[in-house]
Amino acid sequence: MTHDVRLPLYYQLLEMLVKKIEDNSWPEHHQLPSERELCDHYQMSRTTVRKTMQLLEQNGYIVTKHGKGSFVAPKVYDQSLVNFYSFTNEMKNLGKTPSSQVLGFEKVACNTEIASKLHLEKGEEVYMITRLRLADLEPMMYETSYLPTKRFPNFTKERLEDLPMYEIFSKDYRVQITKAHERFHAVLIEKEVMDILHVPESIPSLRIERSTYENHTVVEYTVSYARGDKFSYSIELNPTNKS
Repeated sequence: MTHDVRLPLYYQLLEMLVKKIEDNSWPEHHQLPSERELCDHYQMSRTTVRKTMQLLEQNGYIVTKHGKGSFVAPKVYDQSLVNFYSFTNEMKNLGKTPSSQVLGFEKVACNTEIASKLHLEKGEEVYMITRLRLADLEPMMYETSYLPTKRFPNFTKERLEDLPMYEIFSKDYRVQITKAHERFHAVLIEKEVMDILHVPESIPSLRIERSTYENHTVVEYTVSYARGDKFSYSIELNPTNKS
């Protein structure tokens, strides 16, 4: 192949391999050629190829599995923290097909913690709803939501299997979401949830606590576990003054 003498060889190779990943010539989980094969194909030294592979891994394009080789890393979905979002809408905006599996749906008496989160009295009745959120049928998030039954009478599992939760809030209960507050923690999740999300033990996850408000009233408290290899969160910061 012909090389551009104006650019370092490792950078030229990096650009070519990144292009293969970004245009999906090498899709997620695709195994890359070995270092020797890349050396022969691109007529570059082992040192150049190795540096390129290190940069690909450092920048999140590939993952290396000991004894198995290098593979294209799963795509990471970036969510902005500036505006209110829902999983369903975010996945649609990314060109993915969102879906949910309702794993659990029951009425329970809230304990002290949940009562505090929902501003209820201990023992008041809430719906406890556990869902698996998927994008293109791939598990992405494991969620447990708590809703006060007095605000959502006759809420049913069947209705939730037909429509997104926030759409039910709006259509059936005239709930207008005004804000949400979230907290994030990096955690290693328990094995049961790990198996449901298909998360390897070595990959941390994000624990997300969300309190959703209608004016000053909390109408939903949710604890989610998002795959750390699938999600990143970003926020745009603007200076309050220019000094």
